[in-house]
Amino acid sequence: MGYFRLIEPISTKKQAGMYRFFGYSLLLASLAAPMALADGPKPFPEFESKRIKAPKAGKTGRITVQIDDAPAVAATPEAVTTPSGAIAASAPGRYDWFWDKVSPDAARSGPGRLQPALDTLAGGKVPAPRLQQMQDIAKTNGIDILRATIGTQVSPALVLAVITVESAGKADAISGAGAEGLMQLMPDTAARFGVSDSFDADQNILGGVKYLDWLMGEFEHDPILVLAGYNAGEGSVRKHAGVPPFAETRDYVPKVLAAFQVARGLCKSPPELISDGCVFAAMK
Repeated sequence: MGYFRLIEPISTKKQAGMYRFFGYSLLLASLAAPMALADGPKPFPEFESKRIKAPKAGKTGRITVQIDDAPAVAATPEAVTTPSGAIAASAPGRYDWFWDKVSPDAARSGPGRLQPALDTLAGGKVPAPRLQQMQDIAKTNGIDILRATIGTQVSPALVLAVITVESAGKADAISGAGAEGLMQLMPDTAARFGVSDSFDADQNILGGVKYLDWLMGEFEHDPILVLAGYNAGEGSVRKHAGVPPFAETRDYVPKVLAAFQVARGLCKSPPELISDGCVFAAMK
């Protein structure tokens, strides 16, 4: 009976060749595997699924999604240019203690507020102009001041105080925003009151006095509101129903009142109100 040979014996030489072939294949596979992993996408992060059951019959509750509002951004304060040309910042100012006792509210206005305001200044520290400085301004411009205030409701002592604070008596003074002359008139204000040359001392004083006189009628002789209006504009006083909350204006009012105290001491008969007449003791 014949036998069939199912598997042919492999020689030792052939076995060695096969081992080398499998060895090279494994080496190539091991080198290619990291490259394939590096080029492939990163694995998904681990997460845990959560099953939400369906609501029971008749239940109307819904899932509420809370979305936070965008963070609130503070509004940029509106810049306001005053008639004297400065950019008025919001309060607080240097003299908040003054406004704690002297109401900025227009409802509290009246001509009788001058003396209480001056009494308040006496208890604080508002720098007053030097006496010699105000005497020099009165000598140089006293005649023009007296002439401009005749027939008005404006005391020459008030005009002298405003000139001292606004320009320190410099007829050629000009602010960065364009206010000009002794009483620092903006071009629109100058034109409104008939001033064609703000650097002419006589014209500038006349225009400034006309504006103060107009403010006296507008705010019923209240010294606080008149000065606030001269600095910030009558529109701002109306809008805020009193002295506007601008640091410049809140500082300007007590500074002019402090100068008025010095100025009325230069009068032969010191005025009691900002509408009283005055003749300066020393004039050219």
